[in-house]
Amino acid sequence: MENVQANPAITRRRRERWFYVGMSIAVVITVFAGFARTYYLRPYFTSEPLITLLHVHGLIFTSWLVLFVTQTTLVAAHRIDLHRRLGILGGVIAVLMVAVGTTTAVIRAKLGVSPVPGVDILSFLVIPLGDMFVFSILVGAGFYFRRRPDMHKRLMLLATISILAAAIARLPFAFIQAYGPLAFFGLTDALVVFVVLYDLVTLRRIHRVSALAGLLIIASHPLRMMLGGTHAWLSFATWLTHWVT
Repeated sequence: MENVQANPAITRRRRERWFYVGMSIAVVITVFAGFARTYYLRPYFTSEPLITLLHVHGLIFTSWLVLFVTQTTLVAAHRIDLHRRLGILGGVIAVLMVAVGTTTAVIRAKLGVSPVPGVDILSFLVIPLGDMFVFSILVGAGFYFRRRPDMHKRLMLLATISILAAAIARLPFAFIQAYGPLAFFGLTDALVVFVVLYDLVTLRRIHRVSALAGLLIIASHPLRMMLGGTHAWLSFATWLTHWVT
């Protein structure tokens, strides 16, 4: 009788593990597809070399993705002990991501490089810096709640989703190029909604982490667009770029 009652719980846990593994793989595929031409498969498309900073940026962010897949796979394989040991490495990589990501965004703004044609580079700077800000909050909360698996795994997944806009913006689809931020932010938000729907299907409710973290990600997108055009932001962005030699 106990085995019969335990089966639904076992099935739910198994489904949950594979959901996170599947999401981590989907994230990796999205990033690879988005940055294939400009980074991963760059030699096949152009002979123009990348500056060292962009190589460092790509290496660190790729390391996070590899570790993210590894960590979700370890949990699915019941290797929680190794998962926890690698958590220290994850913390180091996360700090490096924020430092290098912020530095790269400011330097590219200084060089006048805007990924979105027609958008002022100082206004655009709010997008990558916003990514780093939201990522920092969610990852920090994820490490703080590392002993609460239900919260930890959602925070880490949503933190990773929060930085996908850059990859999605580079996917070779005409509608993304045509609609710009509306498209790449919209698709990022769709992934957040997918996590919420997963909660509704499996828990019959929305987990509070999915609700709060999801709201932070989604709300940050229009707020960034509004902030980017203000005099206060442009003054701040100008001040930031002046620190870059």
